[in-house]
Amino acid sequence: MVLIDNQILTVLGLAALPALGNFGGGLLAEWLTPSEKILNYALHAASGIILAVVAVEVMPAALANTPVWLLALAFMGGGGAYLLMEAGVKRWQASKQSGAGAGAWMIYVAVASDLVGDGLLIGTGSAVSSQMALILALGQVMADIPEGFAAVANFRDKGVRRSKRLLISASFFLPVVGAAVVAYFALKGRSENLKMAGLVFVAGLYLLAAVEDMLREAHASVEDSRWSALSLLAGFTLFLVVSGGLR
Repeated sequence: MVLIDNQILTVLGLAALPALGNFGGGLLAEWLTPSEKILNYALHAASGIILAVVAVEVMPAALANTPVWLLALAFMGGGGAYLLMEAGVKRWQASKQSGAGAGAWMIYVAVASDLVGDGLLIGTGSAVSSQMALILALGQVMADIPEGFAAVANFRDKGVRRSKRLLISASFFLPVVGAAVVAYFALKGRSENLKMAGLVFVAGLYLLAAVEDMLREAHASVEDSRWSALSLLAGFTLFLVVSGGLR
């Protein structure tokens, strides 16, 4: 019983890390106002980190012992699940009246959806191994800081009060922690093939959601430059070094 409790506490602690990164980025947005170029670079770096999470950590582990056809189906299934979710969010947005309040809610739904992907990835990774879950969580912390910054900056532009902005930013703990717990219990004790298929399924959803959202936000802020490309490469390299150092 103590072992089970310790495992759950580990999952909760790791799932809280991306939420802390997002919240920390939001706090930075309350006191700093960097240029649109800096925001563009930060979001490209975050996208590079996410690409590295999938390419460096998830896929090599999954390809080691799991049939490729199963991983291919799982990856496409995860991407398809994201497209269905995106279509549902767009229909919900279309049903809302235009205005600052509706715009703020749209931002909230987008960020919460990304954090659900974070939680699913950590929970699934925890079912595979604690080391993998730790590496995935660290990568997501680095990626969520610029996302949290961009979200709070957008809330401020929409006219949301500071106290409410902080409350909204803190509430992002709920989707990531909840998703991690659900994913962990769903895959705990299952076969290794099923765990890896679940991990790749979530990676497909997470990759498409996070990179699409972040790069869309980056492109909306300012036109890309060579520094944007270098920032993406730097993000990938940073996670590569962190992942290699923890092995």
